[in-house]
Amino acid sequence: MNKPVILLLFSAFLFACGGGKEGGNENESKNSSAELIKKGELLVNASDCKTCHHQVNKIIGPSHLDVAKKYEFTQANVKMLADRIIKGSSGVWGDIPMTAHPDLPMTDAENMARYVLSLDGEAEKQ
Repeated sequence: MNKPVILLLFSAFLFACGGGKEGGNENESKNSSAELIKKGELLVNASDCKTCHHQVNKIIGPSHLDVAKKYEFTQANVKMLADRIIKGSSGVWGDIPMTAHPDLPMTDAENMARYVLSLDGEAEKQ
């Protein structure tokens, strides 16, 4: 047998035995969630979020930890917070409105929200 045929058979065997990404297992799901949270942390750190928010202390807006404590780490809350990041928000934490970020892609805003919601140690509920 030549090398390409052996490689093809090995790949087919690996995929059939669960080596492919589809289906995955719980650890793969946790790793991808951890990767999304890390991306969100990098995005938050590179953004203007720190102008009004601190990880643990209230500045102008609530601390990110206070946000994490207020909202359960669910997909619905990730989407809701991402929507507030993009469209802005007011009246939830006081009278000062949160600035809108309309040019931020929804996936980035969702990863930022995942990071914030992870700060109280809660894992994302599926």
